[in-house]
Amino acid sequence: MSWHPQYRSSKFRHVYGKAASKEKCYDCVPITRNVHDNHFCAVNPHFIAVVTECAGGGAFLVIPIHQTGKLDPHYPKICGHKGSVLDIKWNPFNDFVIASCSEDATVKIWDIPKHLLTRNITSPKKELLGHVRRVGLIEWHPTANNILFSSGYDYKIMIWNLDTKEAVISNPVKILDAHKDVVLSMSFNTDGSLLATACRDRKIRLIDPRAGTVLQVASYKSHRANKVLFLGNVKKLFSTGTSRWNNRQIALWDQNDLSVPLLEEDLDGSSGLLFPFYDSDTHMLYVVGKGDGNIRYYEISPEKPYLNYLMEYRSHLPQKGVGMMPKRGLEVSACEIFRFYKLIPTKSLIEPISMIVPRRSESYQEDIYPLTTGAQPALTAQEWLNGVNKGPLLVSLRPGSGAVNSLPQFLEPEPLMKTTDLSQHQDQGGRMPLEDMEKPSEIEDSRKQLKVEEKFLKNEKMCLSNGFDIFECPPPKTENELLQMFYRQQEEIRRLRELVNQRDVQIKQLELELRNICMDTDNY
Repeated sequence: MSWHPQYRSSKFRHVYGKAASKEKCYDCVPITRNVHDNHFCAVNPHFIAVVTECAGGGAFLVIPIHQTGKLDPHYPKICGHKGSVLDIKWNPFNDFVIASCSEDATVKIWDIPKHLLTRNITSPKKELLGHVRRVGLIEWHPTANNILFSSGYDYKIMIWNLDTKEAVISNPVKILDAHKDVVLSMSFNTDGSLLATACRDRKIRLIDPRAGTVLQVASYKSHRANKVLFLGNVKKLFSTGTSRWNNRQIALWDQNDLSVPLLEEDLDGSSGLLFPFYDSDTHMLYVVGKGDGNIRYYEISPEKPYLNYLMEYRSHLPQKGVGMMPKRGLEVSACEIFRFYKLIPTKSLIEPISMIVPRRSESYQEDIYPLTTGAQPALTAQEWLNGVNKGPLLVSLRPGSGAVNSLPQFLEPEPLMKTTDLSQHQDQGGRMPLEDMEKPSEIEDSRKQLKVEEKFLKNEKMCLSNGFDIFECPPPKTENELLQMFYRQQEEIRRLRELVNQRDVQIKQLELELRNICMDTDNY
């Protein structure tokens, strides 16, 4: 008999949940009263979106992430749907694009302006018309750009390619017609080559989305699944649901064999749904109860017992839905490894809850922040549709690495010529080699590039202040916030100095080229 230690060694054993103070919550938010089993909230490093009450249709709010406190009762809404909004999801590769689906059987894609919203937005960027009944669920592809999945009450899952110029798209690139009832949950594996679904017929299906074939079906009678989640890097599936006796239950499945679960465990006798969230970087699993204030969290291990219970965050305020901040939006200086945004409709409040690893050191903790999924797609939509699979592009969360922001595409400047390349083009006499001399038209192109760069800097200066919107960045209220603002300003100054140095080098290069051309014409 092998001996197992009583206590497991883990750096996340003492993780604790910390609710934000009152001034860092979002107050007076009219949260929807819809009883649909969804999160009703979507978060990214710039905005928090929440489904709201609206007369005569469906609407949701988009609030700048730093605009905490009481919300203006006349705050502008995104209100282009004719029926209640059932799900909203931010584009993982563009923080200023959001998708929404509704009871009006449409899916709409919205462009969110970088500046503060001043009026209601009613015209979407794109409208997807394919479902004949209400659309209850949408998911973006995890690695391919502009691929969206939608699931409706017509029992169909539709795959949309948004890389088209048409404002209205009526034909999805693929329709998955493998379900006999409403799809309750969708989840992708790490590279997006497999799709797991939980259906109202209580079965879990593993599907190849491009071929449209069902690879495996789990119809284990003692576990009726409501939500399913891919634990991609450990090749397992996690599901939440109910047992035969209607107890809330969790189950863990082997991705390659869905006949019998590896593990199933009854949690309690409450009736609320359980929302699962998985952090593949830390191998931590969070189970959030709808209708109660509990967040249980576990650590996943590849060997038995697979699921190691850590602790439970408890609150007397019940949550209707919950949003999750992507890893690139966390506060690494506070050792924050996860952050929820809890919807509390009884108080019209959105409360951030941070999951924190207690560490004394204030330096960057590399062991709890491995490389994580960035804001750049690994594939184009057409590449994925053609059968290419590729894992997500990973970035570091170390401060100053530049991996946090996902700016809109129209603000990206043309790439600047590197300083090292310029120094290699000059010989000792300060004269350019003959084969590297450019024609006057090429010099004109370089001047245009400088103008584009200056225009970008001007736009960025208008829109950004220390990496945040001027409109959405409130004045610091505490000494800690003041220090953070100071550090951001120092980082901004350093970045601007680098840009100025690059521009000076380009100016010197152009002067040298002009001098070379003048000398060559004199020789002739």
